[in-house]
Amino acid sequence: MESIDAGTTDTVRPATEQLMTAWTEMDIRNLADANSLKLTAGPDLRKVVEIGMVVVDHDLYVRAFRGPSSAWFRAAVTATSGTVAVHGIRRSVTFRAVNGELVDGIDDRIDHAFRAKYGDAAPLVADRRARAATLRIAPA
Repeated sequence: MESIDAGTTDTVRPATEQLMTAWTEMDIRNLADANSLKLTAGPDLRKVVEIGMVVVDHDLYVRAFRGPSSAWFRAAVTATSGTVAVHGIRRSVTFRAVNGELVDGIDDRIDHAFRAKYGDAAPLVADRRARAATLRIAPA
């Protein structure tokens, strides 16, 4: 992840130029240790949503508890790119909607990770509606 310098903005490349790369071990530790991240979708870095997230198999996942009709989820799916910020570090990322097609059982493993991380609050993102609004976030 790159450090954020005050007064600078992170340029987000168009979706056609996005490269799917892997998170570093340091990225994974920072993401796993954080309670939430700040997400922007598309080039407008002013519209920020703070959301819980989990790391499963070295991949980062978020869910919209209101389901696919959630405004930030729709924006992320449409834009396919944006930024995430954790612990004062911001990174350009790509978004991919997950409907269980990446790996068999991924939804169950994401549910388990949310339960382990957030305890009693996890059911908000472990129901059918939230499962339908799962995003995989990868570094750009």
